Amino acid sequence: EMHIESRQGYDENQPVFIGGPVDQGRGFILHRPAGSWSSSLVVNNDVALTTSKDILQAIANNEGPEDCIVALGYAGWSAGQLEQEMANNTWLSCPADEQIIFNTPTEERWKAAAKLIGIDLSLMSNDAGHA
Repeated sequence: EMHIESRQGYDENQPVFIGGPVDQGRGFILHRPAGSWSSSLVVNNDVALTTSKDILQAIANNEGPEDCIVALGYAGWSAGQLEQEMANNTWLSCPADEQIIFNTPTEERWKAAAKLIGIDLSLMSNDAGHA
């Protein structure tokens, strides 16, 4: 729909992830280096999140950032909902690790992230109950 043409050598097999159930027509690119794109939120000295068409055109022309993750849609929470879920230990959280984000195979990322906080997910059970 964006009418972006790619140059020869563009990796047409680059995955596009589902970022969440909200507004799946909207794209987000998490990337490094941060660069200077039209609409970016700098995460740290190396990583940014960009939503503008110029980065997509650069990626299609093999001129984009060295590493990137493309996602459509996002997750949303009502006011205070995420904070409450964090307080209830609904989520596991750990420091962001660029190696895991950009260099670890997709199917291994969650295990690698859990390992950062000392959790071996292979030892977790899918069953819940009372002892």
